[in-house]
Amino acid sequence: MEEAQLQYEYIEKAKKIVREKAEEKGSKLTCCVVTFGCQMNARDSEKLSGILNAAGFEETEDENADLVIYNTCTVRDNANQRVYGRLGVLNGYKRRNPRMKICLCGCMMQEPSVIEKIKKSYSFVDLIFGTHNIFKFAELLVEMYEADGMLIDIWKDTDQIVEKLPVQRKYPFKSGINIMFGCNNFCCYCIVPYVRGRERSREPLEILSEIRALAAEGVVEIMLLGQNVNSYGKNLKNPVSFAELLRQVEQIDGIERIRFMTSHPKDLSDELILVMKNSKKICRHLHLPLQSGSTRILKEMNRRYTKEQYLLLAEKIRREIPDISITTDIIVGFPGETYEDVLETIDVIRKVQYDNAFTFQYSKRTGTPAAAMENQVDKETVTKHFDEVLSVVQHTAKERAKLLEGLTMDALVEEINEHDESLVTGRLSNNMIVHFKGTKELIGKIVPVFLKECRGFYYFGEML
Repeated sequence: MEEAQLQYEYIEKAKKIVREKAEEKGSKLTCCVVTFGCQMNARDSEKLSGILNAAGFEETEDENADLVIYNTCTVRDNANQRVYGRLGVLNGYKRRNPRMKICLCGCMMQEPSVIEKIKKSYSFVDLIFGTHNIFKFAELLVEMYEADGMLIDIWKDTDQIVEKLPVQRKYPFKSGINIMFGCNNFCCYCIVPYVRGRERSREPLEILSEIRALAAEGVVEIMLLGQNVNSYGKNLKNPVSFAELLRQVEQIDGIERIRFMTSHPKDLSDELILVMKNSKKICRHLHLPLQSGSTRILKEMNRRYTKEQYLLLAEKIRREIPDISITTDIIVGFPGETYEDVLETIDVIRKVQYDNAFTFQYSKRTGTPAAAMENQVDKETVTKHFDEVLSVVQHTAKERAKLLEGLTMDALVEEINEHDESLVTGRLSNNMIVHFKGTKELIGKIVPVFLKECRGFYYFGEML
């Protein structure tokens, strides 16, 4: 039996259990899905919500629900600490509602030390599973309700990709699409290859079929997701480049905007730059993680490019696509980093002129090579260097944002402004946010907006 078909059978079994539990309770069972981490996690959460919805749960944002699932992230230690803190709150809810079920999944659950800690200190958790067997969620739900005590189902790795299971999208007009899973790069500070597994790409026909179905449902913007989209297709039986996949996606009627994350500089090809340059649909935004501007530190990180190679690549991108927005990731405080290394990073920031940057203090992840390095940088020094880098990033981003003042650009209206209901919030092709007068009827539409006033990292505008 095909795995997807098997999971639909488990959804039917779950429906029966949920219906019985609802009768005992006297109302529908509620569920709450909480996402920590990246766009990949957000997409996984939509799959979890889809299965829970198909099983008969009513979704709520209140964590005092009949079933709560935390889809966890483990890129930095503070993400783990947030989960532990929130679990303490859930324990209080569960004492008052013993029927409550608490589920944990995602990257954090792929760490053996985390599982041991949860078994020891958070024994009230009912279900734990990882990143590789998320497609089994319906089956695990059934087993959880039939089990007595904590159910743990963690896979070390997989080459399995299961298609066509239910998805509950957060937005009706835009959607993420996984084009690949896992990562082969093994940057020595990063836990992702250990918790997401090795690279495996989806077949292009499956991806294109999913996007056509989304377009038919009214989706106008898609984001192609992978840990390193630039290496998409290398492990397929019939290899396809990421640039070629983009060309095919662009042909799909109804899709007006195409985004993607994340690109590794070492794999970004001239072919991809050319496709972006000539595209009418690919958004003018490229996220190109730098991590460090020091060639010495980049080598220690196992990033496989030099400062000079990165700068040449960024220069080429700016030359070929002058209106592009380039954003990045920067780590401050990697083991052995000196102030001279930090100045190299600042030099790259000034030369590339990033439109924005996600700047982080190095976080030691157990199991990675960097965690075992002896020359860890003390917290006080890291904080001092971080503040200096952040200051330069913010100044550069504000200067870049100001360049748009007085222009008219298309914005995809995403929501009513959370601070002022007379405004809507839209996103420009370059990923910048703009707020302007509008009503909920505009949500999901792409409209021209005059960028009247720059407020640092966002704009106030007027719809034309």
